[in-house]
Amino acid sequence: MERLVLVINENDNVAVALREIVAGTGVEVPGRGVLKAVDDIPYGHKIALEEIPEGHPVVKYGETIGFASSHVQEGGWVHTHNMGPVEVNS
Repeated sequence: MERLVLVINENDNVAVALREIVAGTGVEVPGRGVLKAVDDIPYGHKIALEEIPEGHPVVKYGETIGFASSHVQEGGWVHTHNMGPVEVNS
């Protein structure tokens, strides 16, 4: 099976698409098995490795990079339409 995603850190709940992934495609995730893309995932964008409930952190690089602004299914596209920024207090 062709490698379609890159998991940057073992604690991440998203991976990066190494090419465009069409909805319905089986995606092998190293060390995690195979999941099915439920949305089209553009090249370089994030795919959810697990269900991410609304309000829960999106983790990439082992760090919280934002929060789900709506529920994201496993295999779903994670981007600005369903993820909000981390609030920084000064």
